[in-house]
Amino acid sequence: MKGLVLAGPGQIEWREFEKPVASPGKALVKMKACSLNRRDEWIKEGKYPNIRYGGILGSDGSGVVEAVGDDKDKDWVGKEVVINPNVNWGPDPDVQSKSYSILGMPVNGTFAEYCLADTDRLQPKPFHLDIVHAAALPLGGLTAFRALFRQGGLKAGQNVLVSGFGGGVAQFCFLFAQAAGANVYVTSGSDTKIARALKLGAKGAYNYKKENNYSELWKTKGGFDLVIDSAGGDQINNFIKILKPCGKIVFYGATNGLPSKVDLYRMFWNHLTLQGTTMGNDHEFMEMLSFVGKHQIRPMVDSIRPFVKLPESFADILLPDKVGKIVFQI
Repeated sequence: MKGLVLAGPGQIEWREFEKPVASPGKALVKMKACSLNRRDEWIKEGKYPNIRYGGILGSDGSGVVEAVGDDKDKDWVGKEVVINPNVNWGPDPDVQSKSYSILGMPVNGTFAEYCLADTDRLQPKPFHLDIVHAAALPLGGLTAFRALFRQGGLKAGQNVLVSGFGGGVAQFCFLFAQAAGANVYVTSGSDTKIARALKLGAKGAYNYKKENNYSELWKTKGGFDLVIDSAGGDQINNFIKILKPCGKIVFYGATNGLPSKVDLYRMFWNHLTLQGTTMGNDHEFMEMLSFVGKHQIRPMVDSIRPFVKLPESFADILLPDKVGKIVFQI
């Protein structure tokens, strides 16, 4: 079978592998689609722990179960599934274990014609989604679901700001918050993305490359209850200024690095929370899929491409006007 591997620092290439065989506790999934995440590019650049050269990349994928290693799991055979990318979350629902990792590094992932997965990683594909769009869901959807609901405590009617609209996790934060009945606002550095968000029902949008204050957009009945962010940096202090008392900033990344300072005075006076978060536990993965099914949420997909185009598409992850995931049919 063909699989895309990290061959060396900054090098990805196709390699041929023996088709895996399902052993006890395992399922052989014939992959039908996979999707790119920024994580894949970070691994390529060596900006991720536990790098293993020669391993198959990819965290997101969907397919059909071709074989299982145990008779007790035979009902999975022939079913369309998505794969939970968590590996060894552990027993504590609040935080991942020290042995936690994510499918695709160091464990072989979804960028291959077949994926050998533990049967407890399988979940039925949401019925309303085709198998291609389902491949866009796992990693970004789980991260967004935990950020909004477990860490953010989102409730209907609250004002929510999603920074960096168009990214994989941010788009799910936008869609999930809308489905939950929140008033959703966004930031972006792209007018194209802002127009898309407004068309999709955003209450307001802000181009952080063109404006240097929040005075017009943030007239939102006293400010925001929740800000979801992935960039960090000094914009954290802008977010602190626009939070309501007892508001929260939940962040799942720091691509802009560390802030030069943090406005602790305003934070303690207004009882604010700055909360870090990661992907999410296995129960939250099932809750996320149920939420997606209940609200008939359809992931935003920037483009659907042939599997052979996967290596050259890494360069497109950060295209300025891209909205949603890049998905590949296998």
